[in-house]
Amino acid sequence: MMLPLKNLLLMDDASKNRDEMIETFDHLVREAGGDPEKTDGKIVREIMHTATKLIRDGADLGELKLISRSLKELRYALKVFRGYGETRKISIFGSARTPEDHSDYQAAVQFSRAMADAGWMVITGAGDGIMRAGHGGAGADQSFGVAIRLPFETTANEYIAGDPKLMTFRYFFTRKLMFMWQSEAIALFPGGFGTQDEGFEALTLIQTGKAATIPVVMVDSPGGDYWVKWDRYVRSELLDNGWVGSEDLNFFFITDDPDAAARHVLNFYRNYHSQRFVRDDLVIRMQRPLLASQIEQLNDEFGDLVAKGSIKQGGPLETETEHLELPRLRFVFTKHGYGRLRKLIDQINAFDVDNVATD
Repeated sequence: MMLPLKNLLLMDDASKNRDEMIETFDHLVREAGGDPEKTDGKIVREIMHTATKLIRDGADLGELKLISRSLKELRYALKVFRGYGETRKISIFGSARTPEDHSDYQAAVQFSRAMADAGWMVITGAGDGIMRAGHGGAGADQSFGVAIRLPFETTANEYIAGDPKLMTFRYFFTRKLMFMWQSEAIALFPGGFGTQDEGFEALTLIQTGKAATIPVVMVDSPGGDYWVKWDRYVRSELLDNGWVGSEDLNFFFITDDPDAAARHVLNFYRNYHSQRFVRDDLVIRMQRPLLASQIEQLNDEFGDLVAKGSIKQGGPLETETEHLELPRLRFVFTKHGYGRLRKLIDQINAFDVDNVATD
């Protein structure tokens, strides 16, 4: 017989009643329409189990509110994004204070329109300035708003206000997670602390392998030098002091041409599709297979990224469940040198389309 949930909350994992606790969680999973014997059901059960441990741990009210609200924010945001999983998205960052008549604003409109015309959707912070420009260029139908509650600059712009794709977050960390998790590219326009924060965090996550390798474009208006000056700082202070490596400069692309920025993003997905780890193997999915000679070239040029064996081409591994129709490259990755991995992806895309394999 299952114990009342209120009694289970105070139990220790090592107690003789632990089985009854798990049985209750399994019952709740079934009541919600899940299967506790499947992986997703087990994970939901684990979430509930973790929540009950907070009481045993003596978590205070503030800690409980933070965890509860964070989980609610993430659940709701993922629900909104889930309906658009097959559409590529780009997060656009820049100052909320850029006026509509500024050349940076117009560059953001031009860039986001080019991305929308290519079938992409844009994600911005939903506010004014560059965020408004991003939504204005792409249009409401191809826009997401990921807003933050602040004592100022909190009103959603007219393009996204009232749209079901507008989400409002209490916490920066949950909001920032959505920006990175849901994006296949990042675009940065001139801005303040927030823009710099988002830019450096995106680069750090890619550099350390905590996020998939994606294109990061830094866009000035024609003749502008905001990102040129930023690049000068990175090279003179970070690179010259050894705090980043020369390969880390591969992670970003600087231009004062919005159309060139859009082409850079789109070219990244010319043949490359996506990546994931399957145990120790890094699997790179492609739109089209490569020739044997091109695989050999990759092994010659990027053997330093391979911890064991070589780069091989084939179909999906047994445990893969997504994009099974796509050809793959796979190898045991050293899990460092992500800047070199970016160059490998560039090389995959650079192979002449007419010379790729067709069978």
